[in-house]
Amino acid sequence: MAIAWSEKASYVEVLSRPPSLSPPVILTQDELKKIAAYKAVEFVESGMVLGLGTGSTAKHAVDRIGELLRLGKLKNIVGIPTSKKTQEQAISLGIPLSDLDHHSTIDLAIDGADEVDPHLNLVKGRGGSLLREKMVEGTCKKFICIVDESKLVKHLGGSGLAMPVEVVPFCWKFTANKLQNLFEDSGCVAKLRNDSKGKSFVTDNGNYIVDLYLKKDIGDLQVASDAILRIAGVVEHGMFLDMATTIIVAGELGITIKNK
Repeated sequence: MAIAWSEKASYVEVLSRPPSLSPPVILTQDELKKIAAYKAVEFVESGMVLGLGTGSTAKHAVDRIGELLRLGKLKNIVGIPTSKKTQEQAISLGIPLSDLDHHSTIDLAIDGADEVDPHLNLVKGRGGSLLREKMVEGTCKKFICIVDESKLVKHLGGSGLAMPVEVVPFCWKFTANKLQNLFEDSGCVAKLRNDSKGKSFVTDNGNYIVDLYLKKDIGDLQVASDAILRIAGVVEHGMFLDMATTIIVAGELGITIKNK
């Protein structure tokens, strides 16, 4: 899948592994995520205001930024966290933090994604932080998305996994039914997300998440986005359209960088 997705060489830089006589090393998914994250941090410069992403991939980037600060290789960094979890991680690493009220423009954001299509559109929010992620990453000059090659899809929703929508708790079933009916032609099934204890998952903003499971392409993404946001009760959705400026993909053959 990754080869077909990145077949336009004019838009792609591939940093392949050098030839080796030794047997190939099979990397785990987490190791691939770490490789992509460390590559993204190479774009960070001292004095930057950074959007700090949330999730298993972004965690590696935040760890690396903290390490470089500790070693004195980065200085005067200010981080804007996209979740309470990332805020706690950054504080533990000694990364100075602020918020959008004090920094309305961000130099660079680094975050992961759940899906990436060939046009650099993303699905995010399976970790539950989509609203704050979209607020932070929507105001940055450059947004680097870091993924392993399993996240590449032909169209958003193509993985068959959740397309998250954050909704207010009030009459969430009503909102979920509206969402399911909206994408009825795509075989949509809307489900309320539960936490590990079987209770309704609550976001950092006190909202619920309705996950949409799609069997078919939903068509024009901007039209779909507008339709979702017109439903009363919807706070935000997990489609990040035309936001990422660079995608860094780690695969077993090396790093692929795709720029907008």
